[in-house]
Amino acid sequence: MNSTSTIKILILDDDTFMLKLLTRMLAKQGYTAVSSCDNGRDALKRIDDADTRPDLILLDLNMPDMDGIEFVRYLVDRQYHGDLILVSGEDERMLKTAEKLVHAHKIPMLGYLHKPVNPDKLSEVMSHWEPHSSENKPQSNKKIYSAEELQSAISNHELVNYYQPKVSVETGEVIGVETLVRWHHPTDGLVFPDHFIGIAEKNHLINELTTCVLTNALTQAKIWRENGLNLRVAINVSMDNLASLDFQDLVVKLVTQAGLSPQGIVLEVTESQVMGADARVPLEILTRLRLKRFHLSIDDFGTGHSSLAQLRDIPFDELKIDQSFVHRAWADDTLRAIYDASLSVAKQLGMETVAEGVEDQHDWELLRQTGCDLAQGNFVSRPLQAANFFDWIAEWKNRVSSGLIADSV
Repeated sequence: MNSTSTIKILILDDDTFMLKLLTRMLAKQGYTAVSSCDNGRDALKRIDDADTRPDLILLDLNMPDMDGIEFVRYLVDRQYHGDLILVSGEDERMLKTAEKLVHAHKIPMLGYLHKPVNPDKLSEVMSHWEPHSSENKPQSNKKIYSAEELQSAISNHELVNYYQPKVSVETGEVIGVETLVRWHHPTDGLVFPDHFIGIAEKNHLINELTTCVLTNALTQAKIWRENGLNLRVAINVSMDNLASLDFQDLVVKLVTQAGLSPQGIVLEVTESQVMGADARVPLEILTRLRLKRFHLSIDDFGTGHSSLAQLRDIPFDELKIDQSFVHRAWADDTLRAIYDASLSVAKQLGMETVAEGVEDQHDWELLRQTGCDLAQGNFVSRPLQAANFFDWIAEWKNRVSSGLIADSV
């Protein structure tokens, strides 16, 4: 543990009074190695010097010459490994936007403080902080895999499906699952899709990968059905899949071979992927699949560029509200407004709604109060391997019957 007297803190604010006030507040908490600067250039000189480089920076957003957003960019250039607290008189939405930008730059951020700063709020933010040295900071280097490695993984059956449950908010009944592919790498362990889906798309392997995921999911759905579990199984579909006129025939063929009904299959299309200069082929494929009675779901709703146009043009019958608008919407007016609008559009169009990113009881209660149809997220369950699914169902039913989910369930 670091002693508070040895932890270096830098306050950057163009207001001299605020510099003195924050210094005094920190001193009362035992932080005495506190320096201050009223402009970004002087602060950067301190960061460049190993002897004065701070463990924590309290940063004002709105400053003349160099504002806080520009200062963050210079921190990125210097590979700053300390932490950050934003301090500003700007409104909540501006602070949240700045917070997202800091996180996008992968600089650890403890939170933000409104001016005038409340000493108790500062104390609360600081109480959750544990200083870390650059040597102990985990590196987030993303390993790059080759197309050959991925092709080998597909051929050697190293791609494994995980299944995240979707449950009825009203009754707690398990309605279906979303299929999420993982790579069980022989030396690197569990590799997540963001490390290899892009490679598949760039190297014309996405149809082969999707076929593998779909085939395994349908095999599993058949096993579940034979054991008395009729689940709606969702599979993510890439825009590259929808660019091929053969894709519709492939899906129909695989579902028929598995002896399953199209009504039990959901094809999830990420909203931003539907965009394209020539939408004729994807539109034809999706329409034909809908005619065959497959369910079509628009995934990550609200995060693309033309949400309402997609709902107008494509016969989706399920809308998934993106997790960034669900988690903590009960406490955030901006998120709540977007969540409510998404829910309202879906209901008016007669679409089923799925809320992603349901992380806690508060999120669940919001869904229950607003009449969302289905919930998906870690509050219900993390993605599971098929072998663990029946054990989870038993646990979930116990939660439902004992009233741990909600009083009305």
